[in-house]
Amino acid sequence: MSGLPPARRSVLMGAALAGAAGLGLTACSGGSGTSTGPDKPVDLGAADAVPVGGVKYYRDQFLIVTRPSADEYKALWSRCTHQNCPLQKIEGKVGICPCHGSHFDVTTGKVLQGPAERPLHDVQVKVVGGKLIAGPGKKA
Repeated sequence: MSGLPPARRSVLMGAALAGAAGLGLTACSGGSGTSTGPDKPVDLGAADAVPVGGVKYYRDQFLIVTRPSADEYKALWSRCTHQNCPLQKIEGKVGICPCHGSHFDVTTGKVLQGPAERPLHDVQVKVVGGKLIAGPGKKA
């Protein structure tokens, strides 16, 4: 670009930097929009895969399921409410977002550490024929 006049060189470099900044924001957001859960029912497999009093992370479906008692399940959408990044790991009962360090209680969805200010979104979940089905529809 050294053959271009200084003003033209500045415009082109500014455009390149703006494009790079946009890519950074896209990577940081973890996806487009502010998704709050699956848009159709998702079969998570055997209901017994979630232990009583425990938690199971269905990473590929962006769902965290807890089982407070033998016949009760709770599901949360595992995308951070700060910028929609998927949580990367669960440590005990804490879900951790890798993008900006938000922590969530995976039994309630409550924010334990920001920058997120809103809890994880509840997702309906029910047992049908021994399988967990999460997503839109009526709770069992």
